[in-house]
Amino acid sequence: MLRLTPLRPSLASVFRELMLDGTRRARDISGMEEGFRMASVVILHKDLADSFESFCHANSGPLPLLYRSKPGEFQCPKLSGSSDIRTLCTQYYKFEKGELTGQLPSLMENTEDLSNMVTFYLKARVPLGDTDQKRAASIYKTLVPCFDVGRFQCNLVVSMRPVPEGKLEAVTQATHPAHDSHGAPIHIGHPGLIGVEDLSRPDYGDAVELSQGDVPVFWACGVTGLEAVKSCKPPLAFTHSPGCMFVSDCEKGLSTAAPSPDPIDIPNVFCISQQPLHFSLASSAAVKSIRALETQIGADPGERGIKALFVPDELLKACLSLSHAASVLITTGFPTHFNHNPPEETDGPPGAIAMAAMLQALGKQVAIVTDHRALEMNRRIIEDAVEEGILKTPVPLLSFQDSSADSALRFLCYDGDPKTPRYDHLVAIERAGMAADGNYYNMRKVNIKHLVDPIDALFTAASTIPGISTTGIGDGGNELGMGKVRDAVRRYMPQGELIACDVAADFTIIAGVSNWGGYAVACALHTLHYCPVHQRYLRKAVGPPTLTHTGPWTSALPSVRKEEKLLEILVKYGIRSGKTGNLGMEVDGLPFHDTHSSMIQSLLDITVQPLGTA
Repeated sequence: MLRLTPLRPSLASVFRELMLDGTRRARDISGMEEGFRMASVVILHKDLADSFESFCHANSGPLPLLYRSKPGEFQCPKLSGSSDIRTLCTQYYKFEKGELTGQLPSLMENTEDLSNMVTFYLKARVPLGDTDQKRAASIYKTLVPCFDVGRFQCNLVVSMRPVPEGKLEAVTQATHPAHDSHGAPIHIGHPGLIGVEDLSRPDYGDAVELSQGDVPVFWACGVTGLEAVKSCKPPLAFTHSPGCMFVSDCEKGLSTAAPSPDPIDIPNVFCISQQPLHFSLASSAAVKSIRALETQIGADPGERGIKALFVPDELLKACLSLSHAASVLITTGFPTHFNHNPPEETDGPPGAIAMAAMLQALGKQVAIVTDHRALEMNRRIIEDAVEEGILKTPVPLLSFQDSSADSALRFLCYDGDPKTPRYDHLVAIERAGMAADGNYYNMRKVNIKHLVDPIDALFTAASTIPGISTTGIGDGGNELGMGKVRDAVRRYMPQGELIACDVAADFTIIAGVSNWGGYAVACALHTLHYCPVHQRYLRKAVGPPTLTHTGPWTSALPSVRKEEKLLEILVKYGIRSGKTGNLGMEVDGLPFHDTHSSMIQSLLDITVQPLGTA
């Protein structure tokens, strides 16, 4: 419940009088607004009031509703005992049929019109830039659509504040508890990711300069209400002019709840991309759960010494990046059994399909690229997986040949244009990776290049295309993507100097068995889906939360029974255990029961318990 504590009326009154007589301009508010609660104002005909209220509730990030007046009510007793809506803002915008037709110092001459109109007071911060710069807020229109209600259909408007990278988490945690206001940032990083092309040209307010080491941080902004009025095109409407908000008699600060001690409500900030710069949020509870998954898959039953390759939080960062992706390309296939047909092993495909199932459930486009010679076999495996209920729908299968200098670019991007990537994220799981000498080696130092298509070229090309991230999942260091830990592979892994993959991924997930890494990705994506902090950030605080809605996400998780069925399918098609070459219910020489089944159940146990209870 919102608590607003009245100030001494004279303080707020003096401030309003200074604003009204022109002594202060919007850009001079810096420092003076301390102690005052501010509110944005939207005034509409009473026939549109219910629809706009629903629009506010559906988009509470930019439009946190404080008070809805009765038709013709000029006072707002909840916020001020003496103010009059016709004079309480220093400047008003007048709209007719969605067009701005006037900027008014008061609405006294519109009293008759206002008798049939309803005033909405929307909670607002004054989103100033660096106060040392003495500039008004930088406010930008985005390409992020709000949740439509009736004729109110517009994009989100945001305010921007530069924040030193080292203070991102502190600023996020400081603003997050203000659930009755704009709350935590909705985007941290490159402005182009939300459709803001030029920070030096704000749509409202002044440009704020970024210093060395600053990161642009964006909050949902109440000026979204102005854009909603434009989209509705009512015959007549009024709003406050940006920067000229209503100053209440209520104390600022006491209405904001103290930071919650509950780990499900504490945001953590992680960088998930450098090109373009992009940060994401997850709650402390979700972070703890995903770290537990990462620890679990780090078990080393084969005693390969994989702990030497471990990089903390790679599972977490990879899955945060995947959560933001709309389209994902997965590759797998390690033809280690070069004397058999097929030469593939049972490690890789199950993990790839587990990830694909969860990505499908989350509504993302997903495809698998593999060796051309193995396309038909993989097609039959996927058909059987759908029939058995392991996959909801078939996953498109692709192959890639590096036939020209721009083959990879044309494969990854529409018309070969790096500004329009076809995929947001590439994932390799137990996929043979190219060594420094251009060959591909299994763990016995056998060169299997003749069985491997040059899918590595896609990862190499992706590293030069802004907007495409990559993840490699492996258990020995010779898998695609392990180039990020190449030095550790050469130093600590058997035959590492020869077999180490030379092609890096942005994120490298190390697991005792690669399939376990794929299962953990599926589980971590499920955890993020049910993380309120991450979900709010993902939807940019617009639209209603979906956390309580029923959906296919839990049923898409890997389970012991589903993975047992899939291993039976692989064995049916002659695919063998990687370490022993046995054609049976084992992966990497380890029996499905109880080694792999126990790991799957442990990952599920971590995932399905309520966040914050671990």
